[in-house]
Amino acid sequence: METIIRGIEGIEEAAEIIRRGGLVAFPTETVYGLGGNALSPEAARKIYAAKGRPSDNPLIVHVSGIKDAEPLVTEITENARRLMARFWPGPLTLILRKTEQIPRETSGGLDTVALRCPENACALRLISESGVPIAAPSANLSGKPSPTEAGHVAKDLGGRIDMILDGGPVGIGVESSILDLSADTPILLRPGAVTAEELSAFLGQKVGIDPAILSGTVSETMHPRAPGMKYRHYAPEAEMYLVTTRLFRDRGEAIGREERELSDRRTARWIRERAERELSEGKRVGILCVKETRPFYPPDSPDGTLSVKVLGSREEMLTMTRSLFRLLREFDEEKKDRIYAESCSDRGVGFALMNRMRKAAGMREIIL
Repeated sequence: METIIRGIEGIEEAAEIIRRGGLVAFPTETVYGLGGNALSPEAARKIYAAKGRPSDNPLIVHVSGIKDAEPLVTEITENARRLMARFWPGPLTLILRKTEQIPRETSGGLDTVALRCPENACALRLISESGVPIAAPSANLSGKPSPTEAGHVAKDLGGRIDMILDGGPVGIGVESSILDLSADTPILLRPGAVTAEELSAFLGQKVGIDPAILSGTVSETMHPRAPGMKYRHYAPEAEMYLVTTRLFRDRGEAIGREERELSDRRTARWIRERAERELSEGKRVGILCVKETRPFYPPDSPDGTLSVKVLGSREEMLTMTRSLFRLLREFDEEKKDRIYAESCSDRGVGFALMNRMRKAAGMREIIL
């Protein structure tokens, strides 16, 4: 199958592909999604096949607004309606009880459906032109870093899907927050740009955090309630390790400037020494740091065996979320054997960033 790449002027053609039961990758504000008709069991099966995704991993259904969501769920609860009015369009997915309109293939066999309204003009127009809700996980091979540019989609899924709509780089760079509203207590199943603190403050009640977010693992027999909970995700080809100090892990943003610099220097020294050892053994090494610590590391090696990439500035967390998956893919292109990455703050959007980094590293975190 030849994959057609179009700019946003190709939306009408893309909508026709969706209506015919085909697959179209399209930009959102979070990452690129792989879209198919959410009401079609066959389209859902095609999505799973194209990604190599386990069929019990539910798909997020994208709608253009609250009215589109109403026929898909048994009830839009008061909390759900308030959250939709406040955070839609935007990077928040809500889980509610589904109606029979949503096939079990789309919901991963669950009696709930994950719904979101993306904050991206191209995505919203595609949903509207298609005339159907669009099921869309991230447009990458299952387990790989999520795509934040059309070229990432082409590399993973070229020849497997019908079309890629190229809307340029995305704005956020990590997937949407997922909030389960199907039970009495709202539970965050995946952190994203809409934070647990924001949700708790808005709802006037504490939002629970699913234990799988913190542990990175769930039972093999458990049916995942949301994307990204059970299976390997966001991982580069290289073996990746996160590195931090006990001081930073325990006190985070509460540490003073001098303590922060001591912590940074200790982390960088350990990473440099480990990288030198790996390089002497013939391995290719990548280092992922922040703008503030880049001076503590050597320049990239001329032969490409060592490269140091800047995730972004601690002062602008969204620069870091926007860069993460792109940089992990660059390390893949450079065929790195090891990646050493500085751990970041878990506060606010940092909770989402560290969730993706920990999963990318297989939960390997070195505490100095």
